[in-house]
Amino acid sequence: MEAGLPLRAAEVLNASQVGVFSLSAYLDLGLLRYACFLLVLGVYLLIVFCNVLLIAVICVTRSLHEPMFLFLCSLFANELLGSSGLFPFLLLQILADVHRVSAPLCFLQVFIVHAYGAVELLNLAVMAFDRYLAICRPLQYHARMTSRRVAALLAWTWGLPFLAMVVSLTLIVPLRLCGRHIHKVYCDMHSVVKLACSDTTAANAYGLVATFSTILGALLFILYSYARILAVCCSGSRQTRQKAVSTCSPHLASVLNFAIAGSFEVSQSRFNMAHAPDVLRVFLSVYFLSAVPLFNPLMYGLKMRKIRNACVRILSRRLERHLHHKE
Repeated sequence: MEAGLPLRAAEVLNASQVGVFSLSAYLDLGLLRYACFLLVLGVYLLIVFCNVLLIAVICVTRSLHEPMFLFLCSLFANELLGSSGLFPFLLLQILADVHRVSAPLCFLQVFIVHAYGAVELLNLAVMAFDRYLAICRPLQYHARMTSRRVAALLAWTWGLPFLAMVVSLTLIVPLRLCGRHIHKVYCDMHSVVKLACSDTTAANAYGLVATFSTILGALLFILYSYARILAVCCSGSRQTRQKAVSTCSPHLASVLNFAIAGSFEVSQSRFNMAHAPDVLRVFLSVYFLSAVPLFNPLMYGLKMRKIRNACVRILSRRLERHLHHKE
């Protein structure tokens, strides 16, 4: 007992000097790491291509300069943020023999990952509000959804999560850490806080309040919007129902996919997954930052006629110019 006390004291004294974290969820793939690297690289390039393409299409197509498409542009930009917070880091770690990350890079990843999740949820809530006005208040839509209000909603969607994460990091970074092993393939807030041997009451309390207020507020907003849309559809014309289905089904699919991804992330972070298969743990870790950024651009690009037609026109023009230049 007495021999253990000096060791514990030395560990606490050196805790603030933790400059490198070890990521212990990576599997020993041997030569398969190169195939895994190519697969992950292909997924990342596909995510970047799809999201950048749709952002460019919305920006250059004047007929798409409407609130709904501007909110979609914001959503696609956030997919790039979230995936870029994981994939370049993941690609480097797959090829590395020792899976370590410096403390500054770890905290940067914490900032990006959690800001991405909050922006995604708030963006989906704003899009639900936009669909509610378009379907339930069509005559008042343009008077209510002005360019100033669109700018304010986008500023709120991005500004609030970034501000919340700045506050979170000011509470987490000064914590005295007594460990350096993170049981995931990337850094997240809860994993870092679990390593602390100093008082984490403030960080935990703020994290819980910020997380649940964001989730509860956004979900109530989405549920209220769709309850009103459903009421209008039940009492409205066939044309109203068709419009609601065509514009709301991609959004509902995005909300459902994000809810599934969020539940995976929560289960991985908050519950003991030590007895789960290693492959399942890795899958749960990366689903949140890979499936959603790929699903949304494919969903909206294929399901929304205006975006699909604009993509076809732009790509066909570029192909014609390329062929003409060759001739």
